[in-house]
Amino acid sequence: MLIIPAIDIKDGHCVRLKQGDMNDATVFSEDPAAMARHWLAQGAKRLHLVDLNGAVAGKPKNEGVIKQIVDALDDKLPIQLGGGIRDLDTIERYLDMGVSYVVIGTAAVKNPGFLQDACTAFSGHVIVALDAKDGKVAVEGWSKMTGHDVVDLALKFQDYGVEAIIYTDIGRDGMLTGINLGATLTLARELRIPVIASGGLTNLKDVEELCKLESEGINGVITGRAIYQGTLDFKQAVALSDRLSEK
Repeated sequence: MLIIPAIDIKDGHCVRLKQGDMNDATVFSEDPAAMARHWLAQGAKRLHLVDLNGAVAGKPKNEGVIKQIVDALDDKLPIQLGGGIRDLDTIERYLDMGVSYVVIGTAAVKNPGFLQDACTAFSGHVIVALDAKDGKVAVEGWSKMTGHDVVDLALKFQDYGVEAIIYTDIGRDGMLTGINLGATLTLARELRIPVIASGGLTNLKDVEELCKLESEGINGVITGRAIYQGTLDFKQAVALSDRLSEK
């Protein structure tokens, strides 16, 4: 089970939002590259970056900071990056920079043809983020709900050739209320590709519960506020996950 630390970038800083609200941001570091090196030293096996300004603008806005992070890690850690990725040129630029996976969210839902093209052009490097509430997908930084069913969309995107699905319960993100295990498990059981859980991870008990479901197709979890506020000790979480995975 990959325990994946998140670095959400807003105005060049590492922040966390509550339920995707750009006006409710807590700054945790002025130096995202130093934060990336910290998580590497703590045992991270992958990093999750989000260009929050890019997600709102629909185009990259923190590219300079992302390059600093890539350079700081020096190929020691795979990076998955989302936020404002709406065209093939942007994907190519990020992959050339050294990002391992691009994460496509809103554009996947609103422009499935683009996602299909991305999967064809950059096979093995495309992950889709599906953010949902009550089983329905939300887009544009969670500001708009759609009528799309999460499972139906995920199955369609699986056929396109995406590498994995990141599933976020937006009612729980940044709230430290625990992962929505039921909804995440339901999705994972329908798919052949891995599901990465997101939203609400709080403590070691949550990690333990997720590890029990690894065989069902949940192979990772993204953590943000819990590791920055200290309700979850990241190093302990990685050690616990490694131990349970060996069983």
